[in-house]
Amino acid sequence: MRYIKIFDTTLRDGEQSPGASMNVDEKLHVARQLVRLNVDIIEAGFPVASPGDFEAVQRISEEIKGVTIAALARAKDVDIERAAEALRPAEQGRIHTFIATSDIHLKFKLRMTREEVLDAAVAAVKKARQYTDDVEFSAEDATRSDRDFLCRVTEEVIRAGAKTVNIPDTVGYAIPQEFGELIEYLMNRVPNVDKATISVHCHNDLGLAVANSLTAILKGAGQVECTINGIGERAGNAAMEEIVMALKVRPQYFQADTGIVTEEIYKTSRLVSKLTGMVVQPNKAIVGANAFAHEAGIHQDGFLKERSTYEIMRPEMVGIPQSKLVLGKHSGRHAFRERLRELGYELSEEELNHAFQRFKQLCDQKKYIFDDDLEALVSEEVKRVREVFKLIDLKVSSGTGTRPTAKVRMEIRGEERETTATGDGPVDATYKAIARLTETDSHLEKFEVKSITGGTDALGEVIVTLERDGRTVRGYGSDTDIIVASAKAYVNALNKLEGKKREPQRGV
Repeated sequence: MRYIKIFDTTLRDGEQSPGASMNVDEKLHVARQLVRLNVDIIEAGFPVASPGDFEAVQRISEEIKGVTIAALARAKDVDIERAAEALRPAEQGRIHTFIATSDIHLKFKLRMTREEVLDAAVAAVKKARQYTDDVEFSAEDATRSDRDFLCRVTEEVIRAGAKTVNIPDTVGYAIPQEFGELIEYLMNRVPNVDKATISVHCHNDLGLAVANSLTAILKGAGQVECTINGIGERAGNAAMEEIVMALKVRPQYFQADTGIVTEEIYKTSRLVSKLTGMVVQPNKAIVGANAFAHEAGIHQDGFLKERSTYEIMRPEMVGIPQSKLVLGKHSGRHAFRERLRELGYELSEEELNHAFQRFKQLCDQKKYIFDDDLEALVSEEVKRVREVFKLIDLKVSSGTGTRPTAKVRMEIRGEERETTATGDGPVDATYKAIARLTETDSHLEKFEVKSITGGTDALGEVIVTLERDGRTVRGYGSDTDIIVASAKAYVNALNKLEGKKREPQRGV
């Protein structure tokens, strides 16, 4: 069995999904869970892109041990120096530098010749080696590059000291057979290829990211770059859970495996989904709600007689719980903390106390508390931002033949204010009142609402997307009253926008 390294880029490429950005504390939550998952490398961010990214890489480097922490850098001295500074506290740090190698990128984006790109790539690797022995080089848009030029770049960056060379399908253009041929070509034509690990980073624009990654493994790739739930720019990246379980379920075929603790996959998926607001589709492989559901009569009959007739893996292998009813109003703080740990949440004492109070309030509102309820509750806790605006009280009147009216009382920068507004519906009235009190003029781009569990007493979850002055944020709120949840989500988003006033916009 060959060992395949898992390079998780959820916190870097995955976080570049529109609307999926996470704050530093949220990134730390995910990083801790990635350690439990036992990934080999965590790409924590792009330090030069923004102060927030730099802080995230630095904090993760300080607090997360037992795993390699990587930081992305263009083939520029300023990027590499910034990455090295952010990685300084890391137990094991990797600088991941890149430059495009395809003629289309050279001509229209870089405006450089092949020789200039080659020189820049080699110089970047040598610069990075001044700070760490663990340097990775990526040939951006490799699948649309001239193969012989790509071989030449690969050979020279290995000679310059790169321990890993990444061959990315940056725009999701490749077909599995041709991508496998490309990896095979490199393995056969680059004379010093045995001195480095060949990595692949596939995008999903044609829905082939996982297939391309698995084909590359068959042809000799020793590292796969992927994300939880396949999140990422445009159509996303290769889904880590699908690659890992394909190797696990078909060991004779691939003759390769990873060090991933597969029982941690489901809780990692749920954590990332909750923190980014990106819902996992029900028919998603491995972690979707229907991945282990059987409805057809023939399937049910076969499954009841022998599970393997319709299941190629057991849900327990990926950590899908068999029972969701775990806690109630008589549960204590210790049981609450332990269940949160099982779900992948590690809270500070202050966060735990606040979450436990909200849990007890929820127990008085609901007969049963499910894992989904706990995740919604705690996700809201870890998503808390500095509260410039705080919702204190909300009263709404609405009905047939009645003009919807909302009376809202808030604390605005320490001062309590109250107003009443009308609207087309109770949520519209509430949002108009909040906007008036906060004196904000953001644009509501998206409003999502769903029931987290079944029943009329279900906890409702609301996610809103607000835009102001070119900045976009997602706000999150949950409550058994969906109007209150809507207000919480709107206020949460407004607080994030206030926080973003102090951050420069990302220029990369």
